[in-house]
Amino acid sequence: MEYKIKRSNRKTISLELTPEGLLVRAPLQASLEEIEKVIHKHRRWIDSHMQKLEKELEEASSAGMLSQQDLRDLARQAREYLPGRVAFYEPLIGVRAGRITIRTQKSRWGSCSAKGNLNFNCLLMLTPSEVIDSVVVHELCHLKEMNHSRRFYDEVNRVYPEYDKWHRWLRDHGGAIMKRVEW
Repeated sequence: MEYKIKRSNRKTISLELTPEGLLVRAPLQASLEEIEKVIHKHRRWIDSHMQKLEKELEEASSAGMLSQQDLRDLARQAREYLPGRVAFYEPLIGVRAGRITIRTQKSRWGSCSAKGNLNFNCLLMLTPSEVIDSVVVHELCHLKEMNHSRRFYDEVNRVYPEYDKWHRWLRDHGGAIMKRVEW
């Protein structure tokens, strides 16, 4: 298996799959033998995730890349749509969000700051409305539980019983949506 090594002042070896292939992040002093051992140990993970990455790239390619104008339009749609969904779920959860920010992000669909501000990815607008609601509920529930504990997921599922179904949809299709953006 071919791979690139990126050495830095780190303590552990990590593996990352990119559209260009396998990237190994390794400590400056790590030997090639150590690196090969880690790759061999994680071969099944690498193969399965490489297949998923290839599928996502195919799906993204068939859907077409998003232009800067497309991203601006999605951000505008998100700014118009998401505050209403947040307002709908706030009383059901018993919380009040701070500022709502819309961004184009590589790897996150949403986040919640310690100050109660919510961030959402404009690419959510390319997903079913049920997925959007699942992300909104997830982030709002962080205003009660700033973790991913059992209590957190109990609250998420209380408010949005189909959360697992739509979270799975996002896990299965979200990568292809994010790959439609040239970073």
